[in-house]
Amino acid sequence: MLLVYTHKISPRLKYSFKHIFTRILGIPVQFTTVIEDFIAHDSLKMSYTRQPLSNEIFVKSHDILYEQGLSDIEIHVQDWEETKCFFSSGDKSAIPFDIFSASFYLLSRYEEYLPHVKDEYGRFTAQESIAYKYGFLHQPVVDIWAFKFRKVFQDQFPGFQFPERAYKIKPIIDVPSAYNFKLKGIMRTFGGTVKDLFSLNLKKLYYRYMVLLGLKRDTYDTFKYIINKQKHSDSKFLFFFLIGDYSTYDKGIDAQKRKFISLIKQVADYCQVGLKASYFALEDITVLKKEKLRMESIINTSLTASRQSFSKLNLPESYRNLVELEILEDYTMGYVNYVGFRAGTCTPFFFYDLDYEIQTPLKIYSYHLLDYSLLNIHSLLDKKKAVNEIMQQVKQVRGEFIPIFHNYTFSDVDRWKGFKDLFNLILESEHEN
Repeated sequence: MLLVYTHKISPRLKYSFKHIFTRILGIPVQFTTVIEDFIAHDSLKMSYTRQPLSNEIFVKSHDILYEQGLSDIEIHVQDWEETKCFFSSGDKSAIPFDIFSASFYLLSRYEEYLPHVKDEYGRFTAQESIAYKYGFLHQPVVDIWAFKFRKVFQDQFPGFQFPERAYKIKPIIDVPSAYNFKLKGIMRTFGGTVKDLFSLNLKKLYYRYMVLLGLKRDTYDTFKYIINKQKHSDSKFLFFFLIGDYSTYDKGIDAQKRKFISLIKQVADYCQVGLKASYFALEDITVLKKEKLRMESIINTSLTASRQSFSKLNLPESYRNLVELEILEDYTMGYVNYVGFRAGTCTPFFFYDLDYEIQTPLKIYSYHLLDYSLLNIHSLLDKKKAVNEIMQQVKQVRGEFIPIFHNYTFSDVDRWKGFKDLFNLILESEHEN
């Protein structure tokens, strides 16, 4: 057990220390404000305050972990070996910056509460983030910092054996619409037919009716392929099905259709199933609750995981609604157009409510790669390089890599050619050293 001496024990301090030491490094941590207890402790220990007590491992504290609410914090990013850091801490510190304050800033998504420019869907974009602006979006900096800090402890306490964790992957399959042509109803099929005719897209029109007549497989129907991959993988895939009502933003399948319900049940026999919350569920907890109950009635168990449409988050309301409905995991945190680490970590972390100053029970699984972000890379070779580079970053800190693919990504549609190879590359990475 690690004992931390500090002049004040705050909720933010406990949250940050526990992510670094317990969740990343696997070490239980306790806190004290009593110098005598600290001196008497005969195992790992450090001080986190304004001045060191003696010759112990010391990190000079920044004010952010003792504050409440938001303030206009000035951030100066500096180089630290092969990475970046901020909240410089002076010469007496064991490391050149306050790792705990910097980690809290990234994990709490502090910057997303501050004024920023949103995109057309009202989302916080990568370009607005400190990680993008200072060139460390591609690194899980919080985990990198933690492992560097671990080296300080290993030098000071050579007899102590740190537990080791292993690299893992958690593949996500996002299903905004299970089928392209099937189960769409008469009106939507008619509308699609008219659109095909007016745009002279005769190839699509032909394919549409071949699918409807049962002579060809629907382009979005890749579920047998994915389930077959699941059967040969050690990692448990997690599917998110959209079952919300049809709207301008959400054009999925009617959740009352028996064949669609049957598909979800079939997938749930092999993989985990979560709720892809509709666009309007993001704003309205009553809509979210209705969708949660609808999904629970299909899978016959409590819903544990959710993901928001369009990867949109309204902090803190989006997460508060999940907490209120006792949904324990969320997979929305990430960037649609950029590969990287939105929260600076590849270790799942808990949502910290900056207004109420509490750690909530909601665990955030920040994704690191969305299939769409690779469409801007033209050659398959360069796509593979980008995937390998992000996986290598996670492997170096033995974290959990979370990629998101859509069901239609595995189709033979031109824009998705080669994406099966990318998915296989990710699945195979778990067995590599």
